This record gives sequence, C-alpha cells and structure tokens, in this order.
Amino acid sequence: MLRRWGGTGAVRLLRADPHRRALLLERLRPESLETLDERAACAVVVDLYRLLHVPAMPQLPSVATLLPQWAEALGELPRGAPVPHRLVEQAAALCRELAGEPADQVLHGNLHYGNVLAAARTPWLAISPDPVNGTPAYELAPMLWSRWDDIAGDVRGGVQRRFYTLIDAAGFYEDLARAWVLVRVARAAVAALDDPVALTKYVALSKAVQN
Repeated sequence: MLRRWGGTGAVRLLRADPHRRALLLERLRPESLETLDERAACAVVVDLYRLLHVPAMPQLPSVATLLPQWAEALGELPRGAPVPHRLVEQAAALCRELAGEPADQVLHGNLHYGNVLAAARTPWLAISPDPVNGTPAYELAPMLWSRWDDIAGDVRGGVQRRFYTLIDAAGFYEDLARAWVLVRVARAAVAALDDPVALTKYVALSKAVQN
C-alpha cells in the first residue's frame, strides 16, 4: 500500500524485501500529532484523508465483504459477555445495513494522532496503515479512542467535539459516520473482553457518540 501512495500523504517506501518481510522507509522525526492541540491535529488528519483515499485496489480486503462476517461474529457473542448487549445488537444490525455502502476507496484503516509523524519534505506523514477498501467515514473511530486521557474528565464532550470537528471538516454525513464508529467500537470492545480498562473506554465512547 505504501508503494501505491508513493509518498503522498504517507511515509515513502524506499525498498522492500518480501522474503524477509522487511521494509526500508524514509526517515521521519519522532514528533507525532500528539504534540499538537486537538483542533490542529484533526485538521491535519482530514487533509491526510483527502490524500490517502485513492481508488480501491482489488488486492485489498473490502469492508463490504467483511461486514457480514462481523455481523455473524457479533451475533454469536454470549449474552453474558461484559459488552452491553444493546451495543452488540445495534452494531450487528448496522453491519447488515452498511454492507450496501460503496467500498470504492483505499482507506488507511488506523489513522490517529500517534500514526502521523513529522517529516522533512512535508509537515506530516501517515505511518502503519491497516488498509482496506471502503468508504471514507470508516476512518473516524481511531481518532476518537486515541489520546483518551485528554478527554477522560469529560468523555461525552470530548468525543462529540472530536466527532463533529472531523465530520464537518471532512464533509462526512453524520449518521453514516456515527454508524461506522459504532461498528468499529463494538468490534474493539469485543476484542478487549479481557481488558476491563479498554472495555470501559469503548463502552463509554459508544454512549458518548450517540448522546
């Protein structure tokens, strides 16, 4: 995927050795978007959305084909699991609804404050993609659950501030963006069943984005 971006919005791939699973990347600076205030960081991320969202690539997984699998996995979660059953049911239903959304763009998949580093040739570049083909609003969730300590004192206000800052600047439809956030947060909560601190964060986020 780094080769496809060619250094536009993302770290430049200089050389790859598939047999050793090794990559040689351009040198970046250690400063990440965590050093910026929230509004400025969100503006950078929205600019990166526009650079990184290129036409879909057939070799990448598509969220359109993954969503039915996610709905099934959520439906199989025991009712006694420590994730609120309402969130699980809601996310499973949204998976089925969102399966009809176009998956016509490449998405970074894991774009958040810590995955954008300062560079010499341009101010900021994305690293560590988890690329999929999908629709741009899929990208939002990692920005909401990162830098959690910054909003821990006012989760509802902090989540909503980030959510609306991002969707307004990116031009995303609010209901569609919220649906994707809930799906991704529910899956993250299920993956965190053995981590009470992370699980509490995801449940709090799911409530905040809907209030």
